[in-house]
Amino acid sequence: MTTLREFRPWRFCILLLLCVANCGVPLFAADPATVSFRKVFKSSSPEFVEIRVREDGAATYDIRAINEEPDAQPFEVSAALAAKIFQLSTQLNNFRGLELDTKRRIANLGEKTFRYERGNESAEVKFNYTIDATANQLLMIFEGLTRQQDHLRTLLHRMKYDRLGVNNALLNFETDLDRKILPEPERLLPVLQQIAADSRFVDIARQRARALVERIRNPR
Repeated sequence: MTTLREFRPWRFCILLLLCVANCGVPLFAADPATVSFRKVFKSSSPEFVEIRVREDGAATYDIRAINEEPDAQPFEVSAALAAKIFQLSTQLNNFRGLELDTKRRIANLGEKTFRYERGNESAEVKFNYTIDATANQLLMIFEGLTRQQDHLRTLLHRMKYDRLGVNNALLNFETDLDRKILPEPERLLPVLQQIAADSRFVDIARQRARALVERIRNPR
């Protein structure tokens, strides 16, 4: 029988490690990976975009003019969309040793950057225009998220400072909804519902907001 005098701390550590392993609980959580997209295009609108998406769906967006201070704002993407982003990143070898830019002479469409990060590991690729199908799928998702968050930002600003401009902002959102380029338009439902129920906005805007809510909830 082991006495207290015979007890050694290292034996306790071994027992603890075995217990953790048997319970299936990781002793140290792995750093979540992040895939990000940055686009810099001077004199365009917007001039600077950066979208960062983490494996768990936590994300940030920064949409602004180049000379403005960084202002990353949090948002979320669904587990399915995050999985798709990381699947495409994996197919592109997480951007390690990757060349995407076409050799053709193409007008400046803005410098785009895909970047993968996990802990101290990172890799990125820059390009102006690519014909790589997988990269273009990823680009479409990030461009769509940019549009989606920009619509949200515009609506929130108009609701606060320009109520008469809300209807025009809704029209622009509806145009992109028609084009099916917004990855998760349901993320705007709370704002649309707020507009639909608020008598301070003109009736045409409230009607349009109600129609958009119905359309997003019941897509054809």
